[in-house]
Amino acid sequence: MTDQSNTPRESRAEIKANIEAKLTLLPDLPGCYIMYNQADEIIYVGKAKNLKNRVRSYFRGAHDTKTTKLVSEIHHFETIITNSDKEALILEINLIQEYKPQYNIKLKNGTMYPYLKITKEKDPQLIITSDVVKDGGQYFGPFPNVHAATNTQQVLHRAYPLRRCPKNEKRACFYYHLGQCIGCCDHEVSQEEYAEQISKIRRFLNGDVAEIKQALQEKMHRAAENMEYEQAADFRDQINYIETTVERQSIMSEDYDNMDVFNYSMDRGYLSIQVFMLRQGSILKRKAAIFPSYGNPEDEVTTFIARFYQEEAQLKPRAILVPSDVDHELLEDFLDLPVSTPLRGKKRSLLELAEKNSKIQLDEKFRLIEMSDKKTKGAVQELAELLYIPQAEYIEAFDHSNTQGSNNVSGMVVYRHGKPERKNYRKFKIKSFEGADEFAATQEVIRRRYSRLLREEKPLPDLILMDGGKIQIRAARDVLENELGIAIPVAGMVKDDRHKTASLMDGYSEELVEVDPRSEAFHLLQRIQEEVHRYAISYHRTLRSKTTFGSILDDIPGVGPKTRTKLLKHFKSLKRIREATTEDITALGIPKPTAERIIESLNESEPTVDSNTVSTS
Repeated sequence: MTDQSNTPRESRAEIKANIEAKLTLLPDLPGCYIMYNQADEIIYVGKAKNLKNRVRSYFRGAHDTKTTKLVSEIHHFETIITNSDKEALILEINLIQEYKPQYNIKLKNGTMYPYLKITKEKDPQLIITSDVVKDGGQYFGPFPNVHAATNTQQVLHRAYPLRRCPKNEKRACFYYHLGQCIGCCDHEVSQEEYAEQISKIRRFLNGDVAEIKQALQEKMHRAAENMEYEQAADFRDQINYIETTVERQSIMSEDYDNMDVFNYSMDRGYLSIQVFMLRQGSILKRKAAIFPSYGNPEDEVTTFIARFYQEEAQLKPRAILVPSDVDHELLEDFLDLPVSTPLRGKKRSLLELAEKNSKIQLDEKFRLIEMSDKKTKGAVQELAELLYIPQAEYIEAFDHSNTQGSNNVSGMVVYRHGKPERKNYRKFKIKSFEGADEFAATQEVIRRRYSRLLREEKPLPDLILMDGGKIQIRAARDVLENELGIAIPVAGMVKDDRHKTASLMDGYSEELVEVDPRSEAFHLLQRIQEEVHRYAISYHRTLRSKTTFGSILDDIPGVGPKTRTKLLKHFKSLKRIREATTEDITALGIPKPTAERIIESLNESEPTVDSNTVSTS
């Protein structure tokens, strides 16, 4: 018996169902959404004023080519809510900069989010950069685009100038004469003078704009009085820019720079923890964890925080915020960090935002579980009622595959409570005959499968589903009832002209059972039929490629079964053997003349394209 187990990837139908379930749970709130691929890699980050509307738009209606490609690769997504659209923008910027998702880079090529940086050197400069590194410099931002960063830089050059000329400049530069350079090229500038200018720049970028606005307003009035209207208009534009752009947001406050925020929610035995890591005055990263709680939640959160910094020591901040019931004294002693619970203000709003996100994540988990249970339990109950059987909690489904009668195989998938149980999938290589014979193939796999279950005294399924109609049903019933003496309900999954699930055939009356295509039972049948078809044809293609591999090697003089087995185990494919050197092959213990013949023969032959695989159901 060649039954084999396997653990395949999720089908596209399962992925789509999971996404559709999560779409119904999206909040009507601002925040960021993060798209992941099958490998759990972040492929796109976006922001939205309304997460529900924006994220749903990706999976509804038609899109252009690039968006269609993005959506086709989405395996799952997550969201992070924020207090405002501006906070969502800042968070989006940081997430894109950290993870560099492939679609953000492609869709926004050349538009990195910039920072203003005061360099750490003898004569500091105020420059624009898109890279934040630990070089001792002071960073401010990020800004939504280079234009905004440049305008802010120009305002600061005029109000609080630092060095603008190159280090090797020996005389006063053009900017010095305009009052936009501190003048280290003309005379020695003390560190105290630089420190005063930098302090003013920091206050300005942290929202204290009163001083510079007042100075610009005075300059604007003087210019107007002197009928220097062009210059007055320039001062007016600078004032407008400061009022509309350089404003404080709760997410950018200097008060909680380099700080981490922890909060949690507890419900139905599960603990949901949210961590916001703030660097350069904005949320750099969010981490979330949901796990069963077996003890006191406050103690478990305390332990989680301590372990968090043991495992990610490089992320250790200057201070952390936690809820009041967490053990502050223990954490301060263990981490050597200030630990506090703010009672009001912006820090309190951040703590509440972390708690809000933890509740949303936990609610989403429970609602998804409930939706999944309703969908699967309701589906198996509907299916049992349609076939007038006691239950259909344990289902086994079969499909056959061959290429014009060769490489005849069958696949079997198992569903319990409406969900795939991949560890119990089985493969069968048909042994009793050659050629295409649906009746005989069905009889062989049913005989082998259920005689073994009887012999090993293992539970029998509630229902057997055959990917086909009367031929498969009659063959299965003949073996079950006449040979094995057992009565297991059998039904057929009948397809339409487009090879899609169309209806259900009762195994006893052999009549088609009407199944509402909008029902959960119909969707379950679709999932099972797609899965068993995919599984059978996947096994067939693997077997066929191995057969082709062996037959080509058998035609080479000097290559016998042992040599072929060595090559098959080591190289896995003809392509890799073609690319190998004589030394690679002789290293397997194969004589050099034989190795040379193998390479010569394979390079003379054309690669085989597997295009004839068909499913016979």
